[in-house]
Amino acid sequence: MAGQQFQYDDSGNTFFYFLTSFVGLIVIPATYYLWPRDQNAEQLRLKSLRKVHGRCLWYRLRLMKSQQSIIPTLKKAGLLFGWAVFLLLAYKVSKLDREYQEYNPYEVLGLDQGASVSEIKKQYRLLSLKFHPDKGGDEDLFMRIAKAHSALTNDESRQNWETYGNPDGPRATSFGIALPAWIVDSKNSMLVLLVYGLAFMVILPVVVGTWWYRSIRYSGDQILINTTQLFMHFMYKTPNMNMKRLSMVLTAAFEFDPRSNKEATIRPTDNIQVPQLIRELGNINVKKKEPPFCYPYSLKARVLVLAHLARMEVSDDIEEDQRFVVRKSPALLQEMVNVGCQLTMMANSRGGFHAPRLVSIENCMKLTQMIVQGLQESKSPLLQLPHFEEEHLRYCVSKKYKVRSLQDLVSLKDSDRRSMLRFLGEEKYDEVMAVLASFPSITMDTKLQVLDDEDSNNITAGSIVTVTVTLTRKRMAEVFEKEQNVTPCLGVGEEASTEDAATGDASKTKAKVWQNKTKAAKKTKQSKKKKLTKKKPLPLPAAKAKQANGSAPGSEVVAVAKEEEEDGSDKGSESEEGEGNKDSPSERDEESDKQSDTEQDEIAGDDEEEWEALQQSIQRRERALLETKSKVTHPVYSLYYPEEKHEWWWLYIADRKDQTLVSMPYHVCTLKDTEEVELKFPAPSKTGNYQYSVVLRSDSYLGLDQIRPLKLEVHEAKAVLDNHPQWDIPETEEEDEEQEDSDGIEESEEEDEDND
Repeated sequence: MAGQQFQYDDSGNTFFYFLTSFVGLIVIPATYYLWPRDQNAEQLRLKSLRKVHGRCLWYRLRLMKSQQSIIPTLKKAGLLFGWAVFLLLAYKVSKLDREYQEYNPYEVLGLDQGASVSEIKKQYRLLSLKFHPDKGGDEDLFMRIAKAHSALTNDESRQNWETYGNPDGPRATSFGIALPAWIVDSKNSMLVLLVYGLAFMVILPVVVGTWWYRSIRYSGDQILINTTQLFMHFMYKTPNMNMKRLSMVLTAAFEFDPRSNKEATIRPTDNIQVPQLIRELGNINVKKKEPPFCYPYSLKARVLVLAHLARMEVSDDIEEDQRFVVRKSPALLQEMVNVGCQLTMMANSRGGFHAPRLVSIENCMKLTQMIVQGLQESKSPLLQLPHFEEEHLRYCVSKKYKVRSLQDLVSLKDSDRRSMLRFLGEEKYDEVMAVLASFPSITMDTKLQVLDDEDSNNITAGSIVTVTVTLTRKRMAEVFEKEQNVTPCLGVGEEASTEDAATGDASKTKAKVWQNKTKAAKKTKQSKKKKLTKKKPLPLPAAKAKQANGSAPGSEVVAVAKEEEEDGSDKGSESEEGEGNKDSPSERDEESDKQSDTEQDEIAGDDEEEWEALQQSIQRRERALLETKSKVTHPVYSLYYPEEKHEWWWLYIADRKDQTLVSMPYHVCTLKDTEEVELKFPAPSKTGNYQYSVVLRSDSYLGLDQIRPLKLEVHEAKAVLDNHPQWDIPETEEEDEEQEDSDGIEESEEEDEDND
């Protein structure tokens, strides 16, 4: 009876198959994920950004890093070595002899499949004469020839071969294990056991445990759980948090503590350099003994952040520490915004404590802008531009120009702008204009509705209101182009107005500023035609008669005009009466039916449009859930931020009167050209008019925030029907149904009796 037989690979052929597969499973995915991307593409991207971002700190650091880094070279060398090993093993496997081949007696005898018995015997005789041991032939080969002859001529052997693939009958199934036999040799048992114990009982548990204990310390946004708890404690303790208190809470994060984060460091020179920075900064509340603000790591981080906002130069020893603190701060402030939103939701649902004020959450957003741009809260947004210093601002805020923001600078004429920035040379002025042109200009469109409701435009108390905000991002350069396109039109309008004034009819035919000559000419022609039609000449006899009576010509014209108006009104009334008499009752009914049909068609069309809009919104939401957009949008121009950052935005609805959040801030991280965001919030429980604000804030630029008013008119909710009319069945219908049921039962009984 056939059985199973396990044996180790004594020759080592099977082990090579296993090793080749194992190396291939590692090398192929590693090449796809770890092979360094095209360095030329990165260099070309940096070269294209050089004109605008060439002075930025992150740009200069990126160039230095790409020149000094040897990590891509090491990655390439390691992957190439892995491929060399894989190809060598594949070549080795291709040269191995096949040990397990299907037995075919026709191949042994050198005959075609299906040869006759006489041909088999004849071939056997020829091979016996040639390979018989007595004739000096190979004994093993002759044994195979004899076995093949027996398998094809003996009925029992032939049946075994056809059934089991072997002339001798069934044999044990052999399984080869892809491990060399020396591994299970008794001489090597202790060594193999030691390696097995180290690999699976020491190394593997240590690696998994280390990874696990590190991962549970961080949230999904790679923020320490202890830091999140710290933020929640202080935001709950201080609902109204000013900027000074906020900077203290930020720099108390455990990311800056060397005991919790190995990237943070405390240097021996900090005892000399940090006090020196404190003296230069002035009042930063050093004597406060409240933990953890009084700890050395928190004090050092606070001093470095304030020095960054003041754009102070620091020594080379702590410059790297300052870059680390500044680089970590935006993510920590985003976590503070999330914590503030969580506390607001808890306060709205549970009550019992005060939610953080709106000013606290907005201060977190403002501080993010300040850290990215390296500016204090009181400084002008114009200092975000290159070559702008404090002494240059006096040219901008003068009475002649009154430029206090980036929008004011954009709205100036090119000649006025160049005159105001006369302290800049041509190259510097061109650089400032290139940087300003790269800044974002966002247009925001809002749409208010109640989804999944019969009347989506009717907002009732307690309903879920959806505000769909469409954000469109353009460059400031497009604003410049619009100004240049509008300016010639203004000149044409002015020329047209001067020409009309010269003709004497300037008060009546003067064109507006935004109108051209053709429109002004059309208006003058129309006004002249109206004047001519109003003054009609009188018949000569009537005119002479009235002049003889001593009346003035003007009064004659007025009298005639009045008579014509009366005649016209009489004619109009007569015609209306005639038309009314012509319409019969049947025609009136037909007209009313047509009007009702048109009204029904309009209602049906509106319903179809609402249905299509609802389906489109559902499809958009499904696509948003399925597709993942890249968070790489547009690089931010920041002179003092040490890392490349992309433009992100906060979008939310607020009640600025009560200083509360109406909807939670949505972090827009994928705005390249156009983005559609849905903000949802419950309508107030009381009817009336409410005034909210849709707020868009940048996390990178100062002075580009937008606030749009949002008016909300809340109506009373419809009463819920306890007994719906479709379930109210009249008593007569119930009696009729019961009578029909009884009649059916009687008829079935009569049929049964007839059958019996």
